[in-house]
Amino acid sequence: RAPTAALAALLMLRCAARATPVALSARTVGSKALKRATTAPPVRSYRGAMGARASSTKASAVPEGLSDGCKGAAPEPGMALPLVGTEEIMSQKAHGTTEEAVQEDLRWSCSGQVADRIVSFNRHYAEHAGYWLETSFLTENSIPPEEPITFYDSVTGKPLFRAPIGRSWADFIKESKSHGWPSFRDEEVVWDDVRVLPDGEAVSLAGSHLGHNLPDRSGNRYCINLVSVAGKEKK
Repeated sequence: RAPTAALAALLMLRCAARATPVALSARTVGSKALKRATTAPPVRSYRGAMGARASSTKASAVPEGLSDGCKGAAPEPGMALPLVGTEEIMSQKAHGTTEEAVQEDLRWSCSGQVADRIVSFNRHYAEHAGYWLETSFLTENSIPPEEPITFYDSVTGKPLFRAPIGRSWADFIKESKSHGWPSFRDEEVVWDDVRVLPDGEAVSLAGSHLGHNLPDRSGNRYCINLVSVAGKEKK
């Protein structure tokens, strides 16, 4: 039989009573989640993929003007590339990990001071994300080059990378912009003078710190500080 008005009202009150705890529980869970989100320890936040901005708890430890680095990927066993180097490459020499300081008057108006700190006295930190966009690199190459650009070691002047190869200039710039640092692929590395250490650090045989290997779905991707490869060819 159809319930009376009084019975119907009673059923509605019971349903409301049952629903109320659920609604309160949902709000409580939401508030707890919000509290956790706002009180959880800060995590490292990467701008691009390579040198990350330091978390608030570590910001004071990052040298002024530089960006917190990141851990590169260990080379996959059995893979032809990257060519793996040893820690001996980065042993202490006359000028940090290199025999000499970086060249004067680096290409693209790169800072010699920043370059020297990153290249010869550093294994971890990086130029800040987007630094390369603040140099004259893009303005000097406003017209896509007909031939790949050669990037030279900022200390020795030896060729380390040539790009773009196997892709367009637009694709090279797009990928580099998306990650915050010039990003090279296997075929764009001059392996005569570049090695990747077991922890993913990319270095030159002269002991220059270059950046890190951070593979993605397309393969190895070498995120490199522009100041490390802004040298002029030594003939």
